[in-house]
Amino acid sequence: MATASVSVRRKVPSRTLVGSAWATLAFMVLVVLWGAVVRATSSGAGCGANWPLCNGDFFPHHPRLATVIEFTHRSMSGICTFLVVALLVWTFIGTERGHKARKAVVWSAVLLLMEAFLGAVLVLRHYVENNISVGRVVMQSIHFTNTLLLLAALALTGWFLGRGRGRLGLSAGAYERMKPVTLLAVGATILVGATGSLAALADTLFPVASLGAALREDFAAGSPLLIRMRWIHPAATAISFLCVLLLVRGVKTPLSRLVLGLFFSQVVMGVADVLLLAPTWMQVVHLLGADFYWIALVALAAEVLWPQTNPSAPSEA
Repeated sequence: MATASVSVRRKVPSRTLVGSAWATLAFMVLVVLWGAVVRATSSGAGCGANWPLCNGDFFPHHPRLATVIEFTHRSMSGICTFLVVALLVWTFIGTERGHKARKAVVWSAVLLLMEAFLGAVLVLRHYVENNISVGRVVMQSIHFTNTLLLLAALALTGWFLGRGRGRLGLSAGAYERMKPVTLLAVGATILVGATGSLAALADTLFPVASLGAALREDFAAGSPLLIRMRWIHPAATAISFLCVLLLVRGVKTPLSRLVLGLFFSQVVMGVADVLLLAPTWMQVVHLLGADFYWIALVALAAEVLWPQTNPSAPSEA
């Protein structure tokens, strides 16, 4: 008896879905950057101790500048919520069961909810404006770490939906050897981000007139905790560099070279931020570069931790 062969067509994510995933990530980056503007301009209490309403209203009337800045951030966050929900639904419709993008987009939604919760805690606990309490230091670190994880989840969603060129060409043993290095590089970068957010907060709350004054305050026994913690950020950056260098040496691809190049650009921008005494525009540019670097690192980590075995290109429809 002859057996009929049945070909099963795999459901391939459309290019439109892939583009939507990256567009959602891009909008989330804008939300993060505007959040930095909120912090740098001390506008976190622009809507008062109210959340999600702004000064008790859905739409503020006769707002001051701080209110406009904070309300814009909340509005952008609301738009991003709708984008993530739409991406979640579309990803489940446009991919087959077991597709890695499904898990990534679910984590995106969960982390976005956590982001909203942490933002509410900052406002309702008054960890905004000139608050220099230990509670704010802890919450700021947790909040920015969650932000990085959210960006990573959205980046993984887009990467898993759109990748189609297969493995990096490493042997099975090389993949296993590189996995611990990859996790170290990712973890060290998260530490750099968390400590960087605290350094930026210190620059905002305790502006100085000169670089010399800033250096003296860093090592003065009577300086506030945030000031005395600023050294942790460059120290964490040095550790992160060693981890990323090991990763790039073990995975020699155009993507790994991009990661290394973006890392060096971040160092340059960090030095410029210090020399210019951390103006708001420089802080935003520095954060934008950090986001680009983080997204590239996450994509490289995805190729090492979850290598593609049966690549397929996105469909046109």
